[in-house]
Amino acid sequence: MNKVFACIGAMQSSAAVCDSASWASRRLEAPLLLLHVLDRTDKATEVDLSGNIGLGSREHLLEELASLDQKRGRLAIEAGKAMLDASAERVRSSGVETPALMQRHGDLAESLGELEADIRLLVLGLHSTHSHSPGMPVGSHVESVIRTLHRPILAIPGEFSEPKSFMLAFDGSATTLKGVDMLAASPLLKDLPCHLVMVGADTAEHRLALDGARSTLEKANFAVTAVLKSGDVEPVLHAYQADNNIDLIVMGAYGHSRIRQLLVGSTTRNMLNNTRSPLLLLR
Repeated sequence: MNKVFACIGAMQSSAAVCDSASWASRRLEAPLLLLHVLDRTDKATEVDLSGNIGLGSREHLLEELASLDQKRGRLAIEAGKAMLDASAERVRSSGVETPALMQRHGDLAESLGELEADIRLLVLGLHSTHSHSPGMPVGSHVESVIRTLHRPILAIPGEFSEPKSFMLAFDGSATTLKGVDMLAASPLLKDLPCHLVMVGADTAEHRLALDGARSTLEKANFAVTAVLKSGDVEPVLHAYQADNNIDLIVMGAYGHSRIRQLLVGSTTRNMLNNTRSPLLLLR
């Protein structure tokens, strides 16, 4: 578990994925691996003509289809290699001298699951076609990866600039408590101002949890602003982000607390759909 993995594909956010993965690799002092996964539909398919009866002189049509399918598969492989080469050149220009390149066939989530033991941080784009705008649904592959992988994921909506501050959406759950410890121990966000934001009722229990998280981060030399806000989770978080010019949101994903109960139905999905800035998702 020592590499930053960046998912490279035919998407508008590929440049931002390269830039953010390069930034993370330098901050973590971890090797960077650029990964391109060819979906099964991009592979050449073998066509068995032996069982076809009565085609006669038209059998050449099936043979031609098989030939075209094989050519399509070869072109997909070549295009993937070209994307990896271009991405490697981009990250080298930003200071990562020796990125590793990998191309695999299969389902993206399954492939990452097989590689999970070697992943310290995964970086992927949210959208496979058009540039991102709030309200645009994320690709199904993104949600599948987030649900499958038990590693931190940096999700990029389409643009990236090095963050100058971050917000941790804190709910006192085991996932976000673990996230506080991870952030305190990691160099990824060191020296960046931290906004610790809890959305919920103003109770002694919530105040105690918030104070504990703030204390942990302050002991790790973070400058922390801790706030407890009431209201609906997603709009409160987005409003606070906008009011405080926050560049990066850190939050837990797919669990059992208030935020993640809603997430399984809507909250994380809505955050992903509506974000204009990168999301660091903790598992």
